Amino acid sequence: MTETPGGNAHDTDADRRTREWAVAADGARWSLADAFDAPGTYMEGNSLGPVSDAAAEAVEALLAEWRELGVAGWSESDWFDYGERLGSRVAPMVGAREDEVVLANSTTVNLHTLVGTFLRESSGSKVLVNELDFPSDHYAVRARLRERGLDPEADLVQVASRDGRTIDAADVAAALDAHPEVGVVLMPSVLYRSGQLLDVAAIAEAAHEHDAVVGFDCAHSVGVVPHELADHGVDFAVWCSYKYLNGGPGAVAGLYVHRRHHGTMPSLSGWWGHEKATQFEMNERFTPAADAGAWQIGTPPLLAMAPLRGVLDLLDERGVTVADLRERSLALTDYLFELADARLPETEVATPRAPAERGGHVALAHPEAYGVSEALAERDVVVDYRPPDVVRLCPGPTHVGFADCWDAVDAIREVLDTGAHEAYGEPGGGVT
Repeated sequence: MTETPGGNAHDTDADRRTREWAVAADGARWSLADAFDAPGTYMEGNSLGPVSDAAAEAVEALLAEWRELGVAGWSESDWFDYGERLGSRVAPMVGAREDEVVLANSTTVNLHTLVGTFLRESSGSKVLVNELDFPSDHYAVRARLRERGLDPEADLVQVASRDGRTIDAADVAAALDAHPEVGVVLMPSVLYRSGQLLDVAAIAEAAHEHDAVVGFDCAHSVGVVPHELADHGVDFAVWCSYKYLNGGPGAVAGLYVHRRHHGTMPSLSGWWGHEKATQFEMNERFTPAADAGAWQIGTPPLLAMAPLRGVLDLLDERGVTVADLRERSLALTDYLFELADARLPETEVATPRAPAERGGHVALAHPEAYGVSEALAERDVVVDYRPPDVVRLCPGPTHVGFADCWDAVDAIREVLDTGAHEAYGEPGGGVT
């Protein structure tokens, strides 16, 4: 259960901006406070969530099964439908029915197979994206366009941003009006740089009004923003499990396919997407599973899936829902806004303030953002830099407290006051 502190009715703004207030706020016990082990002041759960004992124990349990059962684990344990089982547990987080979700592949591989599937099925020849997308989405779409003999420049339509930070749903609709050849719309649920939460329902409605299939990359929302994908009529979606779901580095991704598309032949077929009842008959012809499982490709890497199982078990045991995580996330990001406004006038909050318009992280813009991020790393404050000018701070709701938010902002203040960020040049091409 979530306990979000409301503070004392007599608290002033000045009170709330002290570390003492933040520590007291954390005293309102959050049920996951002891469950995760993160290095330093860890404000990067939107890039990689921290480890938990529950995740580690799930891996150990799987290793023990492997040791005891060997290959018999595929028949005597639950390995054979592991992806479907996990999918049924994640489905409520995204507002889907159990047979519409499966854990499989990586996010980019899922984009390849789903965009390829629906581009083939569509009467349109163009794909609509936006200029602020995560680059891998464009790489995958361009590859699918080339594979179909289409032009990855002329047939990739990009919605422009009005301010360089956000995308307006009205502009998506206008692009559909201007390009009736669009057959597939692919948008993020949350923009990876600014943290804007897009209007999924409005975009889905606009796409369907133009007879286009619509999909979403939900990498920056699953686990921190409740979705209603099925009710909104979204055709497909993809996401990763290593951010807010804390499934570990390289964790297997998730995908959603609306029931109306079940039975469609995937563009990338592999034996793990075959109907389960006849999979081991080793037929020459591929018969797709009758649910989202058809978009699985190869044998699932169970050791990259077990940590997520452990985390889902933990959430169930502690009675924490995605709605609880969202409530806590909003409280923490509100606090970051308040502190940044009061203490960091040199920075610009690049994330929309309205709860309905933001995901789980806060983007602070500064001309020397790279140097700021590097100087923070020297102080054990873990953030990341995204070009050209953004420092992202993510108060992951499973493991971050109000005092962590205060410490992160205080460290930024100290970096700017001392000029520590000026010691760093331009990014050198490594991981940021």
